Amino acid sequence: MNKFGIRLVAGALVGAVAVGGYQMTLEAKLNRTSNVPAAGVAVVLDNGSTIEDLQAEVVDNIAYLESVSGIKPNTVIISEQVALSENGLDGIVKDNSRDTTDSKLDRETEDEASDEEISEEPRTSVGFSALDIYEDYDIDAKADKTGKTSTAEENDEEKEEDEQDFSNLVIAQVNNYVNVRSLPSEEGEIVGKLYDKSVGEFIEEENGWYKITSGKCTGYVKGEYCVTGKEAEKLAKEVGTTYAVVNTTTLKVRKEAGTDASVLGLVPMGEELIVVSELDGWVQISIEEGDGYVSRDYVKLRTDFVHAESKEEEEARLAKEAKAREEARAAAAAAQASRAAQQAQKQEKNQAVIEAAQNTVAASSGSESGKAVIDYALQFVGNPYVYGGSSLTNGTDCSGFVMSVYSNFGVSLPHSSTALRSQGYDVGGVANAQPGDIICYSGHVGLYIGDGKIVHASTSKTGIIVSNVSYRNVLSVRRIF
Repeated sequence: MNKFGIRLVAGALVGAVAVGGYQMTLEAKLNRTSNVPAAGVAVVLDNGSTIEDLQAEVVDNIAYLESVSGIKPNTVIISEQVALSENGLDGIVKDNSRDTTDSKLDRETEDEASDEEISEEPRTSVGFSALDIYEDYDIDAKADKTGKTSTAEENDEEKEEDEQDFSNLVIAQVNNYVNVRSLPSEEGEIVGKLYDKSVGEFIEEENGWYKITSGKCTGYVKGEYCVTGKEAEKLAKEVGTTYAVVNTTTLKVRKEAGTDASVLGLVPMGEELIVVSELDGWVQISIEEGDGYVSRDYVKLRTDFVHAESKEEEEARLAKEAKAREEARAAAAAAQASRAAQQAQKQEKNQAVIEAAQNTVAASSGSESGKAVIDYALQFVGNPYVYGGSSLTNGTDCSGFVMSVYSNFGVSLPHSSTALRSQGYDVGGVANAQPGDIICYSGHVGLYIGDGKIVHASTSKTGIIVSNVSYRNVLSVRRIF
């Protein structure tokens, strides 16, 4: 929109205007004899504006004239071929008395007209060729790469559809958890637990209690231990984890927010990456190579929250974890027995690093099974990193490394850093980590050695290496044995 507030419409216009010293009438009738509109360019000014204000205003191929009656303010009709002289609109004055089909004068014809021909008599109308009329076209509309335009209103609607709704949340604010009860009273049966920063959906309030639904749990929580409404909306992004889910086959992560920026790394379809920040058209995410940027067109944002755990879910979880530990120990014992004769043939690559790491493992507390996992993994230090690979000798990526190491102990794990975050059970952070635990980062995983060290398939430049566990922010620590 220019400073005169112009908006394009289709319509008819009759008026008079003084341009370049001539008094002219102009007539632009649309769809006079066919579907092709009559030639003409016109604009109705806001009150107080004059033609002198507009003579210097030329944007693309739009010419502005002043109308005297009959049309609402801020109306303009566009011609694709409008030639302006240095003195304003003199060079475009033509006779428009002919029928629509005869009014198509090309630019070449206009250029051949002499000054003498133009000034023979007072001008009676204004005409142009190749006229295009656009209905309800906003000058502020933005064009995409294909040339398709969309109005600001349409862009707002698309943005609203894409935004996540946090208006109906209830968020626990406690030291540990608040009980979810069957009744809005402390005498109600405990049907679940809403842990600190966990989230539920608000249903209703009754006597200071919020009725919520969260996960598979529906019941009442005491309002004094939760926040809702505007306060919950502000807190939502802090307590939740926002992911950018890749929806294209292989997505380029760039060093800066722009298609001209160099590529930092590649991520596959379906990978879920932690969002660092959201920009206009770009999302900053975290991968093994560092923080980078991906186009908003190729990811879908999702914010995950921790929900209440029902009584039945808690009992099932504890039983499942106990069973998984026993099965993992049994599988490890069988796999370890079959490899006993091969331990003397370990590779000697990066022997100094390997021996130092082995000494760390030996001095660390933890299960013998977990230590055996690290002893096995360390022999591949120095081998190459290959995106999408799972060969411990010829090349593997981070999740392929963890998967292949545990496969030798009879444990089947997924080839995905995102999926590995839900394997085994959570130990409560690095402070509780033991050898063999899976260390989960945004878009990356490794195996804990002990004494603050991990072994992992890092990047194509470094291969399989030993690093400090805190070299990046740790999301979770998962234990298999």
